[in-house]
Amino acid sequence: MPFRTLNLDDVAEHLNLTRADVEQLVKAREIPFETRGDRLVFRQADIEAWASQRILKLSGRRLVEYHRESSRKTRRLAAHEALLTDLIRPEYIAPAMTAKTKASIVRDLAALADRTGLVTDPAELVASLLAREKLGSTAMPGRVAFLHPRQVQPYLFHSSFLVFGRAIQPIHFGAPDGQPTDLFFLLCCQDDRLHLHTLARLCMMMQKTGLQADLLASTAAPAMCEHLLAAERAVIESHSGML
Repeated sequence: MPFRTLNLDDVAEHLNLTRADVEQLVKAREIPFETRGDRLVFRQADIEAWASQRILKLSGRRLVEYHRESSRKTRRLAAHEALLTDLIRPEYIAPAMTAKTKASIVRDLAALADRTGLVTDPAELVASLLAREKLGSTAMPGRVAFLHPRQVQPYLFHSSFLVFGRAIQPIHFGAPDGQPTDLFFLLCCQDDRLHLHTLARLCMMMQKTGLQADLLASTAAPAMCEHLLAAERAVIESHSGML
């Protein structure tokens, strides 16, 4: 699949930033870019990987502000404000995964994704997930990881979806606080902007609700699914005045 390049305005739109914001990131060399003559160009694959890692590092007001802006800009891409109702089902959830290593949890999550019937190439999905982890772990504080492919690849899926698994034995997955991880999401989206918005939504759910405790206390997929949907409703309701 040929790579696509973006200009400054494309990147600003893609990342829900202003052109001045992107120019400042370039000046500080905090964003991947290339120069071609007097032009700045950005490889979309590099920007997607950089943006997802940036979202995972957001917290507090910065996360709330990003989520508010991405909600505003992606309304026309989603059928309704609640995203997870179209992405996850109880059968997309594994309440007791037995994997004990990073590589095995990636393979098991990809196998769970394949069971949705929406994956066109399971082997390529595994390769893309491992490539993404090499860029930087998708684990974050709170015992959770948000796995996703190296870049948005619509041809890999028949439709966007989310799968979730809880490991019986916590796994050291590279979280910045050094703690092991036992809550694993795998997000597969067909649209890059919706992917980033959904990632921000999941981060909001974990940071702003009691979802972590609910998922750790539950033992059945239907209950876990309901906790996920309830946490999303709580985020939407508590921030409805900002969206």
